[in-house]
Amino acid sequence: MPSYILALDQGTTSSRAILFDHSGQIKGVAQQEFRQYFPEPGWVEHDANEIWQSQLGVAQQVLREQAISSADIAAIGITNQRETTVLWDKKSGEPIAPAIVWQDRRTAGICDDLRVAGHAALFQQKTGLVLDAYFSGTKIQWLLDHVPGVRDRAERGEIAFGTIDSWLIYKLCGEHFTDPSNASRTLLFNLHTMAWDEELLRLLRIPPKILPQVVSSCGMLGRTSTRLLGAPIPIAGIAGDQQAATFGQACHQPGLAKNTYGTGCFMLMNTGQKIIESKNNLLSTVGWDIGSGSSITYMLEGSVFMAGATVQWLRDGLNIIDRSSDIETLASCVPDAGGVVLVPAFAGLGAPYWDSYARGTLVGMTRGTNKAHIARAALESIAYQSADVLQAMQADSGIELAELRVDGGASRNDLLMQFQADVLGVPVVRPIVTETTALGAAYLAGLGVGFWTSQEEIALQWQMERRFEPALSIDERAQRMHTWHRAVERAKAWAN
Repeated sequence: MPSYILALDQGTTSSRAILFDHSGQIKGVAQQEFRQYFPEPGWVEHDANEIWQSQLGVAQQVLREQAISSADIAAIGITNQRETTVLWDKKSGEPIAPAIVWQDRRTAGICDDLRVAGHAALFQQKTGLVLDAYFSGTKIQWLLDHVPGVRDRAERGEIAFGTIDSWLIYKLCGEHFTDPSNASRTLLFNLHTMAWDEELLRLLRIPPKILPQVVSSCGMLGRTSTRLLGAPIPIAGIAGDQQAATFGQACHQPGLAKNTYGTGCFMLMNTGQKIIESKNNLLSTVGWDIGSGSSITYMLEGSVFMAGATVQWLRDGLNIIDRSSDIETLASCVPDAGGVVLVPAFAGLGAPYWDSYARGTLVGMTRGTNKAHIARAALESIAYQSADVLQAMQADSGIELAELRVDGGASRNDLLMQFQADVLGVPVVRPIVTETTALGAAYLAGLGVGFWTSQEEIALQWQMERRFEPALSIDERAQRMHTWHRAVERAKAWAN
């Protein structure tokens, strides 16, 4: 019998392939970064072919390095950066333009027009999303309007749209489908009917012919082409990265929540079979659909655009650290940020503000400010943004969290995790396996082929590595959050 599940984890800055065994332990990892393109202020693009080549390359690499054949792989699970939008020619399989990344703000004006026309409530009621440039729908409209000839070709059924999961699936097996977790991030998918919404498609002038089929997140969904990995391998699990991480964190019951510290920061709470309509600018979204007649699991989500990307800016933009991992050592050189506050609104502000026109702001500097203070302020900004989201999430759900499970690259930063617990006033719990995004995709794929038998079996594999207890007083926590909110007010609407 095959011994492993292969997870393809396609992120915003790198593609990874991770092998997991039956105990949920990592047995091999390969990773490759790819280029980010910033052709104009507020624009962020990827080369979809570069993404495909990097993802295929690391899949082949991890099998080669671990001396594992395709026969040893029970199934493939795919997890991906969400909302990033690709249009490609159905016949040639080639992209018709650069992929527009989830961070891209070029369609803020389209969202403004729809809002002025009175459509914001309709989008939120049907999709659970706020009307924002973050999501795929307005990106599709922009591409159809700005790439010569593409709208006519789309109307004729010659063009396909996909988020990155669909793009990879198309390249792996020639099929055109997605799952509900990714479909629910497009502004086009109705949470109540679990189908593409004709009224919203008309509002955004998007031809239904370009859309992928929506299938379950778990099950026998397709098989890879033999030429790619040596033999056909079942694709049996799909989920957007944050839903996959929630599944990998074993947040299978209503009220459990996790926060992933990746390029952005994403906090999700399981709300079970109930769609909670947020009163605090959070998102309602599909968590997963495990098929076999099971109910859909829904989530409340708060999205922070700049987390690990803020650290990358310190590394690549300011050159004050050589490696992202150096930030903890630098920030530890000072006892606090010395009054400095960084609001990393480089791509606008996400939840709960949703301000496409906010911009990055650094305040509180004095002549004594040095790079260590800025590094510490950068780490603290990640925690402050997540604290805003948790406050909104508890207000919407009526649930006071007992703990917050954390994962992603920056969750290994002890200084950040302790500060996160301090400003949340909630214990932060880090698992032994922090690669929970890939692990969640692996678990979904494994369930799809019987490699694991139930969610209960999966939940028993979750193990805590460390628990960070809050150390700040209530008054000090409130004062720090007050200072943070003062800085946020200075960042808002700057690009206007």
